[in-house]
Amino acid sequence: MPPQTLLDIGSVDLSSTVVTREQIYEVIPHRYEFALLDGFCHLDLQTREMVAYKEVRGDDYWVRGHIPGRPLMPGVLMIEASAQMISYFVKVASPHDGFMGFGGVDNVKFRGQVVPGDRLVLVGKMEEIRPGRRAIGVAQGLVNGTMVYEGRITGLMV
Repeated sequence: MPPQTLLDIGSVDLSSTVVTREQIYEVIPHRYEFALLDGFCHLDLQTREMVAYKEVRGDDYWVRGHIPGRPLMPGVLMIEASAQMISYFVKVASPHDGFMGFGGVDNVKFRGQVVPGDRLVLVGKMEEIRPGRRAIGVAQGLVNGTMVYEGRITGLMV
């Protein structure tokens, strides 16, 4: 049985957008194929909680080759989308120069599939922020309320 979500997802309006893609671009550098967030529907700097989303489209660059005839979003892209969500949070909560890169991923589990047409909802909670040095956050991915992914991500300033 999957663990509980990091926050009560029923308390979040998943149809709202509190941070747009353009606002994400103002904070983190990812572009083109690697801009993996379409927006945030919840961002709480006090509780260190966030909910972001990615609309998975049939024309995403990986669809053609990642299992032809049965496209599945690669797990590594779910991790990357979560890392972008955490990076955005850290840069807004604790502004500093520099780029947050991967320092590690731990306790990752994939529990379901993500396919074109899905909305991947990413739920995150920060465990630690050391401004200008490192940040650790826990992330979960949901599709239609079902957990498809979870993991712990460490980011380092590079």
